Amino acid sequence: MQKSCRLFKVSGRVQGVWYRKSTQKQAEAKGVSGWAVNLADGGVEVCLAGPEEAVAEVADWLAQGPEMARVDLVEELPAPDAFPEQGFTTG
Repeated sequence: MQKSCRLFKVSGRVQGVWYRKSTQKQAEAKGVSGWAVNLADGGVEVCLAGPEEAVAEVADWLAQGPEMARVDLVEELPAPDAFPEQGFTTG
């Protein structure tokens, strides 16, 4: 099973609409670890690590987000140097 680690910046109305918590639920359901954190510019940074197919599925979901969110842009950034530890955190 091929592992993958990808980093994203999500822009739009993604703070105060349960975006991070919903991302955590999506990731945990697929066995993906990582994090989702608010950024000072109003966006959210999301790191996803795990089986390549599961990471891709959660990454696709980022463009939709939860019901109250409005995602304008999902930008992939250079992946972090190391995979995140097990589990998914929000901050």
